[in-house]
Amino acid sequence: MSLKNREYGVGNNSYLMAGELPGITKLVDAFYENMTVLGEAQKIRNMHSNDLTESRKKLTYFLSGWLGGPKLYAEHYGAINIPFAHRHLSVGVEERDAWLLCMQKAVDKQPYEASFKVYLMEQLRVPAERIRVVSGG
Repeated sequence: MSLKNREYGVGNNSYLMAGELPGITKLVDAFYENMTVLGEAQKIRNMHSNDLTESRKKLTYFLSGWLGGPKLYAEHYGAINIPFAHRHLSVGVEERDAWLLCMQKAVDKQPYEASFKVYLMEQLRVPAERIRVVSGG
C-alpha cells in the first residue's frame, strides 16, 4: 500500500502501512525469530520465557495501537507504560541495541516502503531508549 500522499504517524496511516494486524504479526514473528537465532540477542532472549506465545501476542497488540490501529493491548491487558513495564529488567546500551538489531532485521524483511522502514525504526528507538533509561542501564 502506498501512502505517499499521507503522513506516517497520522491517524491510522502507520497501521495501514505496516499491513494492519496480519502485517504486524509477521513483523513480530520475524523479530522474535531474530531474537532466537542472533548471538547478539542471546542476553535479551534469556529475559523472556521459553514459550514466546504471550510475548508475541503482547508485542503484536501493543504495536497495533501504537501504530494507530485498534488498541488491542489495552482491550486485553489494560493500560501500559512501556518503560515502566520493563523497569524490572536490566537493560543497558547492549540490550537496547540488541533489541533494535532484531527489530531492524525484522523490518528489513517486510514489504514496507523504504521510507516507512526508516520512519518505523526512528520511532522504535524512542521507547527502546526510554526502557534503557528507566531500567537504570
